[in-house]
Amino acid sequence: QVHLVESGGGLVQAGGSLRLSCAASGRTSSTYAMGWFRQAPGKEREFVAAISWDSVDTHYADSVKGRFTISRDNAKNTVYLQMNSLKPDDTAVYYCAADVREQYSDQVSYRSDDYDYWGQGTQVTASS
Repeated sequence: QVHLVESGGGLVQAGGSLRLSCAASGRTSSTYAMGWFRQAPGKEREFVAAISWDSVDTHYADSVKGRFTISRDNAKNTVYLQMNSLKPDDTAVYYCAADVREQYSDQVSYRSDDYDYWGQGTQVTASS
């Protein structure tokens, strides 16, 4: 079992920045790949970014490349999403997720079906 708790969401003006955090506990969470997804009102959940257990591999959605950065601190069992140059289209509930299919895997997935554990989400609103 992996328990995930997101924090750091809020309301910012377009062009502003936020840093989301995801605190993980249980089941050696530092040995698994982690991802961030988001869901806007009336839309399906979509992939944002993912990171391998050792931070060697990262993957981003085209819509956030160059603006968002995913990172992790395994000593703190925490994953981060630094979001810069926020746009109104980035407004959504952001979810942290853990892919526990394989420990120490160097593969990262953009498929939500590959993630078994999810946090409760944190709201991000970028106003125009």
